[in-house]
Amino acid sequence: MKKAIALAAAALMAVSLTACGGGSSSTAQTEAQTQAAAEETQAAASEGSDLDYVKGKGKLVVGVTDFEPMDYKDDSGNWIGFDADLAAAFAKSLGVDVEFVEINWDNKIMELDGKTIDCVWNGMTLTDEVKSSMSTTNAYCNNSQIVILPKDKADQYKDKDSLKDLKFAVESGSAGEEQAKELGAEYTPVESQANALMEVSSGTSDAAIIDSLMAAAMVGEGTSYENLTYTVKLNDEEYGVGFRKGSDLTEKLNQFFADSYKDGSMKKLADTYKVSAALIEQ
Repeated sequence: MKKAIALAAAALMAVSLTACGGGSSSTAQTEAQTQAAAEETQAAASEGSDLDYVKGKGKLVVGVTDFEPMDYKDDSGNWIGFDADLAAAFAKSLGVDVEFVEINWDNKIMELDGKTIDCVWNGMTLTDEVKSSMSTTNAYCNNSQIVILPKDKADQYKDKDSLKDLKFAVESGSAGEEQAKELGAEYTPVESQANALMEVSSGTSDAAIIDSLMAAAMVGEGTSYENLTYTVKLNDEEYGVGFRKGSDLTEKLNQFFADSYKDGSMKKLADTYKVSAALIEQ
């Protein structure tokens, strides 16, 4: 704020000096200087405020990956899902539009800090790394990492010890990759959890480690991967949304979560995407 006031004062002084200087600078130069100072002042005023930054550009840019039922595209190519619909509702509450940008999950922190996105809202596990690198919201959904295998082989793998000789596919930079490391298993990092499922279905990998919420939506009878099933649950975890460090949007979203839970709209949305059992009271 002090920087903004100083810049504004400098702009006014520049105009005053030009007027008193008897035409030492042209009118065009004066206008250009004033405009430049005003733009700097505006930028300084919003410095440190993500809320002002987002409102100033008129949109909230959300970093996502293809992750049903949280963020995925409908037949018309529009992003939908529990997280996508919540993000759109939050943006509307701020008076701005929402824009979804598909990111490489491994680069999420770099994308956020570089301001190519304003938040990471994609069934993001609240790991220590995430919480130290971002300003994170309260947890809003429970989750776990779970092993995906072909149905005809699932009976052979009932516990963690039985998994160690398998070759896994995992999303790069994900909680699934962390679990593969903890198992000491061989694994191949891929671009998304959806790709990890494809690897197993095609036989390129023996198994995958993905989020349980995604497994419930995409694996088994009535899904695109009827030949796959989920077996061993590896951990328990929670989802949160990440903003830039120090962002004032974090508390804004926490309040939105609380209000949405109280008025029932969050529960209604969770019912739509079949994630009600994972919802955390706000």
